[in-house]
Amino acid sequence: MNFRQFALNNIIRSKRTYFAHFLSSAFAIMIFFAYALLAFHPNLQGEIASSVTINTFAKSGLRISQGLIFFFSFFFILYSVSAFLKTRKKDFGIFMLLGMSRSQLNKLIFIENLIIGIASIFTGITMGIIFSKFILIMSNSVLLIEEGLPFYVPYKAIGITFGTFFILFLFISLFTSRMVKVEQLVELIKTEEKPKPEPKSSFWLSLFAPISIGLGYTAVFHSVKAVQNKDPNYVLFMMAAGVGLVVLGTYFLFTQLSVYVLRTLKKKENIFFKKTNLLTISDLVYQLKDNAKVFFMVSIISAVAFTSIGTCMGVGNSSMAEAYSPFAFSYDTKNTNDLEKEHLQIIEKELKNAGFDYQQVSYAKKQIGDTFYNRNYLSNFIKLSDYNKLAKMFGYEGESLKDENSSFVIPPRKIANTKPNQTKFQISYGGIKKNINVIKILEPHKIQDMDMTTIVVPDTLYDQIDVDQSFINGFIIKDWIKTKEVSEKIITALQKDSEGTSESLGYNDYTFSSLISTWIANKQLFGLVSIMSILIGIVFFTFAASFLYFRLYTDLEQNQQQYKMITKVGLSKPELKKIISCQLALLFFLPILIAITHSIVAFMALQKLVYFSILGSSVVVLISFLIMQIIYFYFVRAQYLKKMYKVII
Repeated sequence: MNFRQFALNNIIRSKRTYFAHFLSSAFAIMIFFAYALLAFHPNLQGEIASSVTINTFAKSGLRISQGLIFFFSFFFILYSVSAFLKTRKKDFGIFMLLGMSRSQLNKLIFIENLIIGIASIFTGITMGIIFSKFILIMSNSVLLIEEGLPFYVPYKAIGITFGTFFILFLFISLFTSRMVKVEQLVELIKTEEKPKPEPKSSFWLSLFAPISIGLGYTAVFHSVKAVQNKDPNYVLFMMAAGVGLVVLGTYFLFTQLSVYVLRTLKKKENIFFKKTNLLTISDLVYQLKDNAKVFFMVSIISAVAFTSIGTCMGVGNSSMAEAYSPFAFSYDTKNTNDLEKEHLQIIEKELKNAGFDYQQVSYAKKQIGDTFYNRNYLSNFIKLSDYNKLAKMFGYEGESLKDENSSFVIPPRKIANTKPNQTKFQISYGGIKKNINVIKILEPHKIQDMDMTTIVVPDTLYDQIDVDQSFINGFIIKDWIKTKEVSEKIITALQKDSEGTSESLGYNDYTFSSLISTWIANKQLFGLVSIMSILIGIVFFTFAASFLYFRLYTDLEQNQQQYKMITKVGLSKPELKKIISCQLALLFFLPILIAITHSIVAFMALQKLVYFSILGSSVVVLISFLIMQIIYFYFVRAQYLKKMYKVII
């Protein structure tokens, strides 16, 4: 048997130890390959979307995501290998006792890591090729690419993936072979028999954990208010402070507070000495202390992944597009537009030819300055009669104004969560200033403007405002998502008189906008972000699961011996199952529950800033990851108990 065969046999004998590391590495490589598969797809080399900005973002985003996967894979693999080496100190001591030199030990570690790395690369690429068709179908569905994404032989993706990760594993193999400190042989051989020191914690640092997290949450919500008040400097300061305090508090929650709580429970005799609590709590103190840093990283990374995935899924749905306009098609025109009648006839003709039922509405608006938000901003002024016409069409109740100096105010959607308390404001136009009373703040969602305040005034007052007005011609279509083809035909027909893109086509005197085009652009932009966020989030989740798997199985033999001795003094099989289930449940779900809590706070803060609902997507994301963790918990618990039962029975 040569040296390479000896290294291979060592891996096979330690397959349980290396299993999680191997699978996680292979999965990260598969995700990296998926990004390369999309980045080099022939149908994605040209214009991915209708927007130049989206094209630029898409192509750079895929490469940035690959870089993130590679970056985190490096640290994950480095951490895993260094942790695995610590568990093999006893083996290394025996090898050196039998005459192995330090250089031979370094060579053995190098070959073992390189074998695992190459096996992971081949497995990851093979898995990527097997699932490549599914990846392409899902990506095409999200990005709405007309030409589709057919399967192709990804030679470039294979080459880049193999070369990149081979260099990574080669570097880590060279680096980790120097990480093993040669101690006294007796220390290496007895490393697993050393008693662990009693975990310690500080009362003040434990108290600081919930205080820091609470202050962080408060700072995040204050940053939301700063955004609404348009104070950018305060926003950055409070956001940075909030995130920093939450991260710091989470660190001390795992390293100090969790240990402090369990040590306190140990002092409560009525709890500690009740049934199997003595074993459960005693073991958890050591396990939480040993895994504190891993749990901290899992919580923070998972919270970021949950928040980004939930937000991107929310902003990519159709409700966001509807927030821009209640109309499937909008034709905005000025008095100077001589083509209005002709263009409206074109739109109506194409809709009728396509068989769409629609409602058409037309109303006028004027933009003048006001002091409603204590600042001089332009606002949209519309007639009360036009408002009631729109309200009736969208199912809202009509309103009435008693005198000329009264009004209704409709805040813009972007600051709709800000409730102004003003009862009057001043408008100015043509050198005239007029004080207006606010009768009511209205928030009819479909009538709200995206950016500007809308002020409803009596028709007589509106007619007195001597400024140019514009006219909005809106077409309401129930199934607007199906209007892509008719939208393209209308744009083509208007193209000869217009300049612009398919999202907003127009000239100085008019603009035509299509809701379906806006939605497709958003879908492509945020669909790419969703793909990147989901894949990266799954990689993080897999890394976290691997850490837990590794921590459990590296201590398996020691725990087997411990419980074997305890069963001799009366520990039953149901009691063993209860102890292990309690310990595993805390280890598996404490980090994920902390991450979910952070994500919920982030979603609540984001919801105050956006003008569409992200509740549905956020709930789906959190429940999905929680279900995955529950399935993983039951799988690992079953395997772990099976290993335990073999020893004690």
